[in-house]
Amino acid sequence: MKTVTTFFSVLLLLLMISCNCPVKQNALPVQEEQTAVEFRDYGPEPFVFDIEAYTLENDLYRRAIWTGTNMQMTLMSLDPGQEIGLEKHPDIDQFLRIESGTGVVVMGDLEEELNFQEDVKDDFAIFIPAGKWHNVINTGDVPLKIYSIYSPAEHPYGTVHNTYEEAMEAAGHHHH
Repeated sequence: MKTVTTFFSVLLLLLMISCNCPVKQNALPVQEEQTAVEFRDYGPEPFVFDIEAYTLENDLYRRAIWTGTNMQMTLMSLDPGQEIGLEKHPDIDQFLRIESGTGVVVMGDLEEELNFQEDVKDDFAIFIPAGKWHNVINTGDVPLKIYSIYSPAEHPYGTVHNTYEEAMEAAGHHHH
């Protein structure tokens, strides 16, 4: 019995030593990386970034982050009770992702007949087919943080809308 105990003690010791190998001891400590958020349109150049950090840091109604030839990504922040506004994109598919907050999405084939409705919250994805009327409304008590991907691009390169009102003034470039 003592041999079995000694064997397992040696095995345990070897496992503990192997977890503390010299390569790991000499490795540099992993430092928490600070995400430097610089808001601008990075397209059409290659771009890699922390999408969650950018989305959560954005406080403007709409801001283009990447505009390419066939796709665009924007960030949105909707205050409590605020909405994107009823719209449709005849030739553009759209993807939305909720990073924080709660809301409701409505869609339909006719402006007067929005027969699709779903509650949305953190980590939900919304797919909006081209030609569907749609709106997203913040039903919570904190800002609704969203990123949106349009294919093809919907807004002019570098678009920044500080407010919903500003976005509506630019409706000639956006609202269909």
